Amino acid sequence: MHALHNRSLTEQLNHRLSEAWQSLWDSFVDPREAYADDGHEWTALGSLAGGGRATLPFTTEQELAEIRSQCRTLAVENEFAINGHENRISFLVGDGHTYRATIKKGAAKDGAATDPNLAADAQTVIDEFIAENRWQRRQQEIVRRYDRDGEVFLRFFVDTRGLTRVRFVEPAQVATPRELAGDTSHSFGIQTEPDDVETPLAYYIDGQSVDAAQVQHRKANVDANVKRGLPLFYPVRKNLRRAEKILRNMSVVAEIQSAIALVRRHQNATRSGVQSFAAAQTDVRVTSPATGQTASFRRFAPGTILDSHGGIEYDFPAQSIDAANFVAILQAELRAIASRLVMPEFMLTSDASNANYASTMVAEGPAVRMFSRLQAELVEDDLAVMRRVLTAAVSAGRLAPEVLTLVEIQAAPPSLAVRDQLKETQTLRIQHQSGILSPQTWSQLAGLDYDQEQTNLQAARDAVMQAALAHKSALGAPAGQEPGIEVSS
Repeated sequence: MHALHNRSLTEQLNHRLSEAWQSLWDSFVDPREAYADDGHEWTALGSLAGGGRATLPFTTEQELAEIRSQCRTLAVENEFAINGHENRISFLVGDGHTYRATIKKGAAKDGAATDPNLAADAQTVIDEFIAENRWQRRQQEIVRRYDRDGEVFLRFFVDTRGLTRVRFVEPAQVATPRELAGDTSHSFGIQTEPDDVETPLAYYIDGQSVDAAQVQHRKANVDANVKRGLPLFYPVRKNLRRAEKILRNMSVVAEIQSAIALVRRHQNATRSGVQSFAAAQTDVRVTSPATGQTASFRRFAPGTILDSHGGIEYDFPAQSIDAANFVAILQAELRAIASRLVMPEFMLTSDASNANYASTMVAEGPAVRMFSRLQAELVEDDLAVMRRVLTAAVSAGRLAPEVLTLVEIQAAPPSLAVRDQLKETQTLRIQHQSGILSPQTWSQLAGLDYDQEQTNLQAARDAVMQAALAHKSALGAPAGQEPGIEVSS
């Protein structure tokens, strides 16, 4: 009987020890972790052969897939990474870029025919492409994929009418077939010239070779002679995970402390005396089927007043909660992440208490300069897409061949810097009156469609004319303009 009791007690202690170990395991910090941040031990100095690829964090498609998987997980689960992605989309794409087809500068001087219908026809094709592919939403996804995966693959499909449709290709679909493994000109799912890695010839999508003319590959955070891109958050993925753990642990500690309403200390009391006191105060008893231990609970209603004799002291652990020390550490991690993004901290944390948007988003600010540079890259890639669209329409006979040589596409991204719109409008007016700014460009800078606004203005003038004529007819006035009514044409 005594042996059975000892065995039961041992099992209970083992079970409790196991529970304690499991609860601590997720927060365990390995002191060797700093030397194996990427899952591999650091390489000793001088052990790398060649040295040319030492700065690249991946050398095989499998290593790249693992990096991409980690960053995709952050983009789905880490709240700070999600905020960073969304803010970059908002600033780079905003409410969408505007595209306008216009006759190329100097075309008339070269003696070329400059039929204004060429630009109008090209604009119609571009507007149709934008509507068919929901381009503004697709632009948002392009930026999200570009940052999350470090690259974007767009594949183009053209129907018999010359209408171009765009579809995304998952990075995992672009892989080198096994029979070509080891051939450097067919590595990472991209076939290039043997001596020119920057010129793609074909992409291996789902094992099939697809001509490079049908695919646009946008890659980020790597040199031009690297075939695949690197995710935005790769350098700070550890910081993002630590920030998430710090926040989680802070919340758990506060939750535990606040869950313990009070602790009673019985001075000079025996174990049996404490047990008897607890039993007398108990409202509910619960026995754990795992440990066999019985826990006593008492409900304290709001406004409960506790009375005790001099041998009992009451402590309230929740009073000792002080999260300020941990918040400072969390902010340090978030600043490191914001530094990688070249963004003010409040854009990552959504905490504007220590930042001023107007003083941050000025033309000379680092964030504005960085966003402007990224917008320029996005516009360059988008214009390449629009040229593909026009080329497909010309091949199908929808547009005249002269469109490719006489028409250009202008793109205008949303404004980044905080603007004084009154001063900006005055500046644009002076430029227009001086003959250096066209009404079309002015409308584009204002985010307006020039042709549509002209149509609206003409409709407004026609409405005024109709109202004036109706007024004269109602008064029985003779033909001609009635005094006091001014009609502009």
